[in-house]
Amino acid sequence: MRIYKTRWLARFTRCERIADESLIEAVERAERGLIDADLGHGLIKQRVARGGQGRSGGYRMLVAYRGGRGRCFVYGFAKSEQAKLEPYQMAAARAIGGDWLGADGARIERAIEEDELMEISYDKESD
Repeated sequence: MRIYKTRWLARFTRCERIADESLIEAVERAERGLIDADLGHGLIKQRVARGGQGRSGGYRMLVAYRGGRGRCFVYGFAKSEQAKLEPYQMAAARAIGGDWLGADGARIERAIEEDELMEISYDKESD
């Protein structure tokens, strides 16, 4: 399974000290059918725990997700700082997510080389 995050999301997770393991766990839950919210157009919202706390008061991550192949984190926010997304934020997340879900392997590899996308290291055998 390959999991990616956008450059913006990589910066956000680094500043907020969100471990890649938390992102992997969110995708694993989605793979088991445990999706916190289906936002349509290939976009889901998954909760990610704040360090030392549970998921409910933690972070919300928007993931371009298509079971079995597309998994790209595109946006994140702390629930305590933002209750819900504004329509323009949702539209932007859907557009960015749609672009990555529609990208072919060559485009994804080029994006990784150009630091548009970062691959999250995932070493379990699945997919």
